[in-house]
Amino acid sequence: MTLHDEERKIEFSRLLADISEYFVDIPAECPYGLGFTALYRQAFFTCLPDPIMESFLVAGFRRNGNSLYNMACPECKGCVSLRVDSVKFKPNRNQKRVLQRNQDVTVELGPVCITDEKIDLLNRFFSFRYSRAAGAAEEYYNGFFLNSCTRTCEIRYRTEDRLIGVAVVDLGSSWLNAVYFFFDPDEGGRSPGTFNILNIIDLCRRQGIGYVYLGYWIENVRAMSYKANFKPHDLLCDGQWSRNYEL
Repeated sequence: MTLHDEERKIEFSRLLADISEYFVDIPAECPYGLGFTALYRQAFFTCLPDPIMESFLVAGFRRNGNSLYNMACPECKGCVSLRVDSVKFKPNRNQKRVLQRNQDVTVELGPVCITDEKIDLLNRFFSFRYSRAAGAAEEYYNGFFLNSCTRTCEIRYRTEDRLIGVAVVDLGSSWLNAVYFFFDPDEGGRSPGTFNILNIIDLCRRQGIGYVYLGYWIENVRAMSYKANFKPHDLLCDGQWSRNYEL
Protein backbone atom coordinates (compact mmCIF):
# COMPACT_ATOMS: atom_id res chain seq x y z
CA MET A 1 0.00 0.00 0.00
CA THR A 2 1.37 3.43 -0.95
CA LEU A 3 1.73 6.39 1.42
CA HIS A 4 -1.10 8.06 -0.51
CA ASP A 5 -3.31 5.03 0.18
CA GLU A 6 -2.39 5.11 3.89
CA GLU A 7 -3.36 8.76 4.12
CA ARG A 8 -6.60 8.06 2.29
CA LYS A 9 -7.31 5.14 4.61
CA ILE A 10 -6.98 7.31 7.73
CA GLU A 11 -9.17 10.05 6.25
CA PHE A 12 -11.72 7.52 5.06
CA SER A 13 -11.94 5.80 8.46
CA ARG A 14 -12.95 9.12 9.99
CA LEU A 15 -15.43 9.80 7.21
CA LEU A 16 -16.99 6.35 7.42
CA ALA A 17 -17.41 6.68 11.18
CA ASP A 18 -19.34 9.91 10.61
CA ILE A 19 -21.66 8.51 7.93
CA SER A 20 -21.95 4.84 8.95
CA GLU A 21 -25.54 5.34 10.13
CA TYR A 22 -26.55 6.04 6.53
CA PHE A 23 -25.35 2.66 5.24
CA VAL A 24 -27.78 -0.24 5.17
CA ASP A 25 -27.16 -3.96 4.62
CA ILE A 26 -29.25 -5.50 1.85
CA PRO A 27 -29.23 -9.31 1.46
CA ALA A 28 -29.71 -10.69 -2.05
CA GLU A 29 -28.99 -13.70 -4.21
CA CYS A 30 -25.33 -13.75 -5.21
CA PRO A 31 -25.11 -11.98 -8.61
CA TYR A 32 -22.16 -14.20 -9.56
CA GLY A 33 -23.84 -17.52 -8.81
CA LEU A 34 -21.48 -18.56 -6.01
CA GLY A 35 -24.24 -20.16 -3.96
CA PHE A 36 -24.06 -17.84 -0.96
CA THR A 37 -26.34 -15.04 0.18
CA ALA A 38 -24.81 -11.74 -0.91
CA LEU A 39 -24.86 -8.75 1.44
CA TYR A 40 -24.64 -5.29 -0.12
CA ARG A 41 -23.58 -2.56 2.33
CA GLN A 42 -24.67 0.62 0.62
CA ALA A 43 -25.70 4.26 0.97
CA PHE A 44 -27.04 6.88 -1.42
CA PHE A 45 -25.24 10.13 -2.30
CA THR A 46 -26.05 13.19 -4.40
CA CYS A 47 -22.61 14.60 -5.18
CA LEU A 48 -19.19 13.36 -4.07
CA PRO A 49 -16.06 15.52 -4.49
CA ASP A 50 -13.17 13.91 -6.37
CA PRO A 51 -11.04 13.16 -3.24
CA ILE A 52 -13.98 11.58 -1.38
CA MET A 53 -14.89 9.38 -4.33
CA GLU A 54 -11.25 8.32 -4.55
CA SER A 55 -11.28 7.39 -0.86
CA PHE A 56 -14.28 5.12 -1.44
CA LEU A 57 -12.51 3.44 -4.37
CA VAL A 58 -9.33 2.94 -2.33
CA ALA A 59 -11.48 1.32 0.37
CA GLY A 60 -12.96 -1.12 -2.16
CA PHE A 61 -16.36 0.45 -2.78
CA ARG A 62 -18.20 0.30 -6.10
CA ARG A 63 -20.86 2.59 -7.59
CA ASN A 64 -24.33 1.61 -8.80
CA GLY A 65 -26.27 4.66 -9.94
CA ASN A 66 -26.09 7.16 -7.10
CA SER A 67 -25.34 4.53 -4.46
CA LEU A 68 -21.95 3.30 -3.26
CA TYR A 69 -21.61 -0.20 -1.91
CA ASN A 70 -19.21 -2.93 -0.94
CA MET A 71 -19.75 -6.64 -0.47
CA ALA A 72 -20.04 -7.65 3.18
CA CYS A 73 -21.08 -11.25 2.58
CA PRO A 74 -20.70 -13.28 5.82
CA GLU A 75 -19.97 -16.61 4.09
CA CYS A 76 -17.81 -15.54 1.18
CA LYS A 77 -14.86 -13.23 0.48
CA GLY A 78 -14.66 -13.97 -3.23
CA CYS A 79 -15.09 -10.37 -4.43
CA VAL A 80 -11.64 -8.76 -4.46
CA SER A 81 -11.15 -5.19 -5.70
CA LEU A 82 -8.55 -4.87 -8.48
CA ARG A 83 -6.82 -1.81 -9.90
CA VAL A 84 -4.13 -1.24 -12.54
CA ASP A 85 -1.35 1.34 -12.45
CA SER A 86 -1.56 2.95 -15.88
CA VAL A 87 2.14 3.88 -15.88
CA LYS A 88 3.52 0.48 -14.92
CA PHE A 89 1.11 -1.64 -16.97
CA LYS A 90 2.62 -3.70 -19.80
CA PRO A 91 0.40 -5.51 -22.34
CA ASN A 92 1.10 -9.21 -22.80
CA ARG A 93 1.38 -10.95 -26.15
CA ASN A 94 -2.33 -11.68 -26.47
CA GLN A 95 -3.29 -8.12 -25.53
CA LYS A 96 -0.94 -6.78 -28.21
CA ARG A 97 -2.76 -8.99 -30.73
CA VAL A 98 -6.09 -7.53 -29.56
CA LEU A 99 -4.75 -4.03 -30.22
CA GLN A 100 -3.72 -5.11 -33.72
CA ARG A 101 -7.20 -6.51 -34.45
CA ASN A 102 -8.82 -3.24 -33.46
CA GLN A 103 -6.69 -0.74 -35.35
CA ASP A 104 -9.72 0.28 -37.40
CA VAL A 105 -11.74 1.29 -34.31
CA THR A 106 -12.21 4.98 -33.58
CA VAL A 107 -12.68 6.19 -30.01
CA GLU A 108 -14.86 9.05 -28.74
CA LEU A 109 -15.02 10.45 -25.21
CA GLY A 110 -18.08 12.43 -24.20
CA PRO A 111 -20.93 12.90 -21.71
CA VAL A 112 -23.38 10.12 -20.89
CA CYS A 113 -26.52 10.52 -23.00
CA ILE A 114 -29.29 8.34 -24.36
CA THR A 115 -29.64 7.76 -28.10
CA ASP A 116 -31.65 5.22 -30.06
CA GLU A 117 -28.36 3.79 -31.35
CA LYS A 118 -27.10 3.06 -27.83
CA ILE A 119 -30.40 1.68 -26.61
CA ASP A 120 -30.51 -0.72 -29.55
CA LEU A 121 -26.94 -1.84 -28.90
CA LEU A 122 -27.53 -2.33 -25.17
CA ASN A 123 -30.73 -4.32 -25.75
CA ARG A 124 -28.86 -6.58 -28.17
CA PHE A 125 -26.07 -7.01 -25.58
CA PHE A 126 -28.58 -7.85 -22.85
CA SER A 127 -30.30 -10.39 -25.10
CA PHE A 128 -26.97 -12.04 -25.90
CA ARG A 129 -25.43 -11.98 -22.43
CA TYR A 130 -28.32 -12.06 -19.94
CA SER A 131 -31.54 -12.87 -21.86
CA ARG A 132 -33.17 -9.80 -20.33
CA ALA A 133 -36.53 -8.57 -21.55
CA ALA A 134 -36.69 -6.13 -24.43
CA GLY A 135 -36.84 -2.54 -23.21
CA ALA A 136 -34.51 -3.11 -20.26
CA ALA A 137 -31.82 -0.92 -21.81
CA GLU A 138 -33.70 2.37 -21.44
CA GLU A 139 -34.44 1.60 -17.79
CA TYR A 140 -30.76 0.81 -17.27
CA TYR A 141 -29.62 4.09 -18.82
CA ASN A 142 -32.05 6.17 -16.74
CA GLY A 143 -31.61 4.31 -13.48
CA PHE A 144 -27.90 3.49 -13.63
CA PHE A 145 -25.83 5.34 -16.23
CA LEU A 146 -27.49 8.78 -16.03
CA ASN A 147 -28.01 8.60 -12.26
CA SER A 148 -24.56 9.35 -10.82
CA CYS A 149 -22.98 11.06 -7.82
CA THR A 150 -19.62 11.80 -9.45
CA ARG A 151 -18.23 12.87 -12.82
CA THR A 152 -19.25 10.20 -15.32
CA CYS A 153 -18.37 9.93 -19.02
CA GLU A 154 -18.89 7.60 -21.98
CA ILE A 155 -16.23 6.11 -24.21
CA ARG A 156 -17.75 5.15 -27.55
CA TYR A 157 -16.16 2.73 -30.05
CA ARG A 158 -17.00 2.82 -33.77
CA THR A 159 -15.99 1.15 -37.01
CA GLU A 160 -16.95 3.07 -40.16
CA ASP A 161 -19.39 5.19 -38.11
CA ARG A 162 -21.12 2.09 -36.70
CA LEU A 163 -21.32 1.91 -32.91
CA ILE A 164 -19.83 -1.37 -31.64
CA GLY A 165 -19.21 -0.65 -27.95
CA VAL A 166 -19.77 1.81 -25.11
CA ALA A 167 -17.90 2.10 -21.81
CA VAL A 168 -19.31 4.09 -18.89
CA VAL A 169 -16.57 5.38 -16.59
CA ASP A 170 -16.19 7.69 -13.59
CA LEU A 171 -13.31 10.09 -14.06
CA GLY A 172 -11.24 11.89 -11.43
CA SER A 173 -8.00 13.84 -11.54
CA SER A 174 -5.89 10.83 -10.51
CA TRP A 175 -8.22 7.84 -10.95
CA LEU A 176 -10.68 6.22 -13.33
CA ASN A 177 -13.45 3.88 -12.25
CA ALA A 178 -14.69 1.40 -14.87
CA VAL A 179 -18.46 1.18 -14.30
CA TYR A 180 -19.93 -0.76 -17.23
CA PHE A 181 -19.15 -1.88 -20.76
CA PHE A 182 -21.46 -3.25 -23.45
CA PHE A 183 -20.75 -4.19 -27.05
CA ASP A 184 -22.08 -5.61 -30.28
CA PRO A 185 -22.32 -9.41 -29.84
CA ASP A 186 -21.38 -9.83 -33.51
CA GLU A 187 -17.99 -8.24 -32.77
CA GLY A 188 -16.95 -10.78 -30.15
CA GLY A 189 -13.98 -11.86 -32.30
CA ARG A 190 -12.36 -8.52 -31.57
CA SER A 191 -12.18 -9.32 -27.81
CA PRO A 192 -13.99 -6.03 -27.14
CA GLY A 193 -13.81 -6.28 -23.33
CA THR A 194 -10.03 -6.62 -23.41
CA PHE A 195 -9.70 -3.85 -26.00
CA ASN A 196 -11.83 -1.52 -23.88
CA ILE A 197 -9.62 -1.97 -20.82
CA LEU A 198 -6.45 -1.54 -22.89
CA ASN A 199 -7.85 1.70 -24.31
CA ILE A 200 -8.88 2.96 -20.86
CA ILE A 201 -5.42 2.26 -19.44
CA ASP A 202 -3.80 4.05 -22.39
CA LEU A 203 -6.16 7.01 -22.00
CA CYS A 204 -5.20 7.31 -18.33
CA ARG A 205 -1.50 7.07 -19.06
CA ARG A 206 -1.73 9.85 -21.65
CA GLN A 207 -3.78 12.06 -19.32
CA GLY A 208 -1.54 11.50 -16.29
CA ILE A 209 -4.24 9.53 -14.43
CA GLY A 210 -2.63 6.92 -12.19
CA TYR A 211 -5.05 4.18 -11.19
CA VAL A 212 -7.70 2.36 -13.19
CA TYR A 213 -10.19 0.66 -10.88
CA LEU A 214 -11.65 -2.38 -12.66
CA GLY A 215 -14.11 -3.46 -9.98
CA TYR A 216 -14.22 -6.93 -8.50
CA TRP A 217 -11.97 -9.79 -9.50
CA ILE A 218 -13.44 -13.21 -8.65
CA GLU A 219 -11.01 -16.04 -9.23
CA ASN A 220 -13.62 -18.74 -9.79
CA VAL A 221 -15.93 -16.69 -12.03
CA ARG A 222 -14.70 -16.63 -15.62
CA ALA A 223 -16.57 -13.42 -16.49
CA MET A 224 -14.62 -11.62 -13.74
CA SER A 225 -11.33 -13.54 -13.59
CA TYR A 226 -9.99 -12.12 -16.89
CA LYS A 227 -9.20 -8.83 -15.14
CA ALA A 228 -6.15 -10.47 -13.54
CA ASN A 229 -4.55 -10.65 -17.02
CA PHE A 230 -3.76 -6.93 -16.81
CA LYS A 231 -0.42 -6.85 -15.01
CA PRO A 232 1.00 -5.67 -12.82
CA HIS A 233 -2.15 -5.04 -10.82
CA ASP A 234 -3.06 -4.40 -7.19
CA LEU A 235 -5.53 -6.49 -5.16
CA LEU A 236 -7.30 -5.28 -2.01
CA CYS A 237 -7.05 -8.06 0.59
CA ASP A 238 -7.88 -7.57 4.28
CA GLY A 239 -7.88 -3.81 3.82
CA GLN A 240 -4.41 -3.67 2.20
CA TRP A 241 -3.50 -3.19 -1.45
CA SER A 242 -0.82 -5.61 -2.60
CA ARG A 243 0.81 -5.70 -6.03
CA ASN A 244 1.17 -8.64 -8.38
CA TYR A 245 4.30 -7.99 -10.43
CA GLU A 246 4.16 -11.26 -12.36
CA LEU A 247 4.13 -10.63 -16.12
